[in-house]
Amino acid sequence: MRHSVLDKKFGRSSSHRKAMVSALVCGLIKDKRIHTTAPKAKAARRLAEKLVTVARKDTLAARRQVIATLRRVDIVRELFDNVAPKFVGRNGGYTRIVLAGNRVGDGAEMAYLEWVDGDVATSESHAAEADAKA
Repeated sequence: MRHSVLDKKFGRSSSHRKAMVSALVCGLIKDKRIHTTAPKAKAARRLAEKLVTVARKDTLAARRQVIATLRRVDIVRELFDNVAPKFVGRNGGYTRIVLAGNRVGDGAEMAYLEWVDGDVATSESHAAEADAKA
């Protein structure tokens, strides 16, 4: 039975799984929106919400805690300087998942993971994505 089991394993070892989710969150911070499978988006959302909550404190200890998780100083700087200040007055719910249908090859449920605040999810990232598809 799966009582109280929250995390999906994704068929990976724990270190590979942590690296994958960390990479998804880094992509979310950098690009403001990512396109992935729905279960991976849910796992990445869980970590992203926790990291934004820690980053809102804006202390050296919080910065070191986030660096230990993401392992990319440039992304952590972006999180602390641009993303976290937008959510100072908000008590959670920093991201949204928008379902995007099924993937053609294997039928996997796809989704977009993006920031809720309109200022963080800039229109230029959406414009660049539209240009790439065109």
